[in-house]
Amino acid sequence: MSTTASSLTYEVEKSGDVATGRIATVNLHGKIVTENTAELKALLKPLIASGGRTILDFSDVSFLDSSGLGALVVLKMSSIKTGFGSLEFEHLSARMQELLRLTNLTELFNS
Repeated sequence: MSTTASSLTYEVEKSGDVATGRIATVNLHGKIVTENTAELKALLKPLIASGGRTILDFSDVSFLDSSGLGALVVLKMSSIKTGFGSLEFEHLSARMQELLRLTNLTELFNS
């Protein structure tokens, strides 16, 4: 588990292999805010670049600010552009789903 000063923690669970397809599930806890977006990007970029599926589990995310949303958009676009692997979002709260709807990002995050 990793901890940051801005109250984001996470665990990375890896499964599968080249033959069956690599899956990395990142269980996020706390807040995704300006102070921790650089760390989140540093964690996720190599996972995405290594191919397979990278799944972000938002079950325990209590807050997402505009910088956090921007970082997720950049990471999602990067995964689409490079084509190495997919970045998927699971268990978004109703509040986060509404934020995606209001910012017209629902389709991007569901792709």
